Amino acid sequence: MRPLLPLLLLGTVALGQPRDVFPAGAQCLEHECFAVFWAARPFSAASEGCERGGGHLMTVRSTVAEEAIALLLQNRAGRLWLGLSLAPSLSCTEPSQRLRGFRWVTGDRSTDYTNWAPSGRRCGERCVTVSRELRWEERRCDEAADGFLCQYSYGGSCPRLAAPQGVLVTYATPFGARGAEFLALPPRSVAFIPELGLELRCDEDGDSAGPRWSRDIPGAWPCEVAGGGCAGTCGEERGRPRCSCAEGTVLAADGRGCRSLCEGSPCHHHCVVADGSFVCMCFVGYRLAADGVGCEDIDDCASEPGPCEQQCVNTQGGFECRCHSGYAMVDGRCQPRPPCLEAPCQQRCEELPHGYRCACDPGYAVDPRDATACRLYCNATECPAVCGAGGSCDCPEGFVLDGSDLCVDLDECDSGHCEFNCTNTPGSYQCHCPHGRYLRDNECLPIPDGDGDEAFSGDSEPVPPTPVPSRPPPKAERLHPGLLVAIAAGALLSLLALLALGLHLARKRCRSHGSMDYKYSGPQEKELGLQPVPSAQKP
Repeated sequence: MRPLLPLLLLGTVALGQPRDVFPAGAQCLEHECFAVFWAARPFSAASEGCERGGGHLMTVRSTVAEEAIALLLQNRAGRLWLGLSLAPSLSCTEPSQRLRGFRWVTGDRSTDYTNWAPSGRRCGERCVTVSRELRWEERRCDEAADGFLCQYSYGGSCPRLAAPQGVLVTYATPFGARGAEFLALPPRSVAFIPELGLELRCDEDGDSAGPRWSRDIPGAWPCEVAGGGCAGTCGEERGRPRCSCAEGTVLAADGRGCRSLCEGSPCHHHCVVADGSFVCMCFVGYRLAADGVGCEDIDDCASEPGPCEQQCVNTQGGFECRCHSGYAMVDGRCQPRPPCLEAPCQQRCEELPHGYRCACDPGYAVDPRDATACRLYCNATECPAVCGAGGSCDCPEGFVLDGSDLCVDLDECDSGHCEFNCTNTPGSYQCHCPHGRYLRDNECLPIPDGDGDEAFSGDSEPVPPTPVPSRPPPKAERLHPGLLVAIAAGALLSLLALLALGLHLARKRCRSHGSMDYKYSGPQEKELGLQPVPSAQKP
């Protein structure tokens, strides 16, 4: 249980509220006041009476509030409204719940304490009263109770005024209660001291920790009452009270508060109290101006020697060091910029003594047309696939995707691309024809009679496209007689050569075919494409 703060019960009432609603007693803690009103009112009228004084019907969430009720009632008989009611939208109370479905007038149901009187299910009674036995009892809201309890909340309070013995001090609260025995007073309370002709007010003070006693007239009041209201010390000067402040501070305009000499000073940056006055000072990187209050930026780059190794740029209150082109700032020093730092290499960069060169990741090779770019490189069997951000992967022509990111060579020879022998190559293939045939459009055609073997090849290789002349051929001109004689002689020699070739072929056909040789197309082929070749007769 939270310890009960000092409470005080008032027995007299001097100030009233509108509509004949008067507090019969009040108690104040540091942040709250409670008041009792003995006036027969229904629940709604009692709630309005509390609101006119700036409060609401009392909420009893702990035993501290219950003890305050006990002091206010002083064993007087009667039932008083509490700030607890059941909404009309609910059909009945819920005995199993802590507050039985009721809500505080503040709109919530939170509480650490309840004290319901033993009773049955009472669905038609939607408001709550409390008696001197401190039991909560349900009651019809439109019926008049004997009185009501109000609660007022504040951010802080003023303490009871210290006064000379025999000097009476009475207080009036903003919610209408008046008496002489308060220990704490809420803001807007008034203290009356007739013997000293003094009237003080508890005011909110934005410059202090909370409310404090003050008055409209500047200067100290008698030091015997709350230290004359001085923030410093109170003393008499020529028979009159006067406030004084500690070193480094001066009296405020009201003659009671103390403020620093630097408060409201014209200094741009810092203010320092010294020898009963103040001195302006500036941040690092600035100097005090000629007027003694302003601050000017110091051009650090203008000093000799300069603070930077290569370039210096002055800034407000400081400076910035920079490096020349081709250099970079490393640990506060300008170092030659690594050539690869700005190299346009697509994948990798290798530093050289006098520059750099671009390199590629595994599976890629430098593009011969662009030394900074990389292209996919495939060996005889596989290469990495090129995969995009969407997850799709592509392979070069003649390769197929195996798994998620590997391209393997497609063996075209297994697909019957060639009529006879076939040799697979990385990304492609070669067709071969047997002796006596030549290849055309992947077909092996017989060599025409009378043509030599040397005129036809049995192997196929990619045939480049027929070049298109960039300019029209020259016009035909009449041949020179000497040229005609040369052409005739050449034709005669060609005819003789063909005859000799025919005789040679005739001899080969008559020869035995028992001895055969084999050859393969080249070392780069993955499989040996074998074909029979007639062995030549030794001379």
